[in-house]
Amino acid sequence: MTAYTINFDPVCKMTDEQFYQLCRKNPDIKFERNAKGEIIIMSPTGGETGNQNIETAGDFVIWNRQEKLGKLFDSSTCFKLPNGANRSPDVSWIKQERWDALTIEEKRKFPPIAPDFV
Repeated sequence: MTAYTINFDPVCKMTDEQFYQLCRKNPDIKFERNAKGEIIIMSPTGGETGNQNIETAGDFVIWNRQEKLGKLFDSSTCFKLPNGANRSPDVSWIKQERWDALTIEEKRKFPPIAPDFV
């Protein structure tokens, strides 16, 4: 998988809302952002990786349905991490009480929370 990193700092300092809108306006491109504010464009995965990802996610779905301890998220979910980065792990899980502590708006956009498991 190839990732391209772009530093927009010489042109503009992108706010969280601007990054959110960039992602919404370009749904076919997977953007992430590192702690330095650089935009990372992620390429799609290959067949083997995609298969491994779905198998792993499926295992977590079954576990979470049985245990009912939290919320699961797929690779399309972008989280605003404490260091300022915006990342989309292949699969992630957040304890229910931590998820419930977020506002509706925080849950709707890029949740400002580091998952308990990625």
